[in-house]
Amino acid sequence: MLRIGAVSYLNTKPLIHTLEERLGRQGILTLDLPSRLAEGLRTGELDVALIPSVEYFRGQDYEVISDAAIACRGPVWSVRLLSRVPVPQIKRLALDEGSRTSAAMVRILLHEMHGLHPETVSLGIDEEPEDVDADAIMLIGDRAMHPARGTYREIWDLGDRWCRWTELPFVFAMWVARPGIWGEGNRTEIGRESLEQMLEASRDSGREHMETIAMEESASHGLTKEDLHRYFAENLHFRLGPGERNGLQAFRSRAADLGLVPATDKINA
Repeated sequence: MLRIGAVSYLNTKPLIHTLEERLGRQGILTLDLPSRLAEGLRTGELDVALIPSVEYFRGQDYEVISDAAIACRGPVWSVRLLSRVPVPQIKRLALDEGSRTSAAMVRILLHEMHGLHPETVSLGIDEEPEDVDADAIMLIGDRAMHPARGTYREIWDLGDRWCRWTELPFVFAMWVARPGIWGEGNRTEIGRESLEQMLEASRDSGREHMETIAMEESASHGLTKEDLHRYFAENLHFRLGPGERNGLQAFRSRAADLGLVPATDKINA
């Protein structure tokens, strides 16, 4: 069986809407944290995973195998910077420990827009942003989508800032395969082309049923059905097109310049 992993976050729901039933007995789907998925792909415990783009950059000979992805072309809502001081005065930055890709993005933006290299500390999953000792806090996911508690001088939607600054989309995660899955001596019931079709068909089904997904997920995340449907339909983009690939390359190049990922121009897709 092909072992597949996906991020256990809200923004993943449209991508995996019908994936388990499409896989049937040919594959098994596991939901986990991004860091654990990246580790599973690295150690061979997973064959394919929906991993953060920065983890793809850090991998060895990984291959993007589908145009199903999580991206944005403007405001993303679920990734924000909350600053208690004017942004050019940020010296200490708390980074949500749930994210590595958004943590790299905010560091790139602060460096390029204001020449900043702030000290960084981790904001734990169970920590409240208002309790952390930092000039600014980068939040992702559910807690970024709710109104900020406390007083902040500036609040950035980081998807919006990236797209305005670079004039390119931003890619948060994509489906990636470890090397050698379909090579000689490996026996997987699902071929590469078949899996690609399944991933994209599941994405397309999720896009068609966004309202249903929003209805099912909204209450448990403290959001209204209307807000969640708008998030899926307007804030997120689920296709890795030419613009997204250019954005991915720009992100890799900028992250490498800051020493956040290995320096290379290669995108295997």
